[in-house]
Amino acid sequence: MIKFFLMVNKQGQTRLSRYYEHVEIKKRTMLEAEVIKNCLSRSKDQCSFIEYKDFKLVYRQYAALFVVAGIDHTENEMAVYELIHNFVEVLDKYFSRVSELDVSFSTSEIHLSISFWCMFQFILSS
Repeated sequence: MIKFFLMVNKQGQTRLSRYYEHVEIKKRTMLEAEVIKNCLSRSKDQCSFIEYKDFKLVYRQYAALFVVAGIDHTENEMAVYELIHNFVEVLDKYFSRVSELDVSFSTSEIHLSISFWCMFQFILSS
C-alpha cells in the first residue's frame, strides 16, 4: 500500500505531497525532511529503493524533480517504480513536458491525477 507521495526539487523543497494515512503536520515536516535528505544524498548509481523506518522509499529523478513514494513492505517496489514513470509520462502529455513550475502552480490537476493513479494501482493489485 502507498503511504505517501512526494514531489521535491533538488534543493529539497517539497513541491507536492499527498498522504494516504493520517500523519500530524509536525511529523509530516520532519518525515519529509528526512525522506528528502535520504533521496538527495544518494548517487545516480545507487538503487532507487531505500529501507526507511517501517516502510520503503521508491524514488525516481526527472531533471530537477524527484518523485518519491513511501510504501509498506508488502508492496512491489518495481511496480511502484514503473508506476511513477507512468505517472510522469501522463503529466508530460498533459503539460507538454512537465516542469517544477507546473507542479507548483497546477496542484489541483496533479492531485486529481494522483488520485486516479492510486485508484488504478489499487485496482491492478487486487
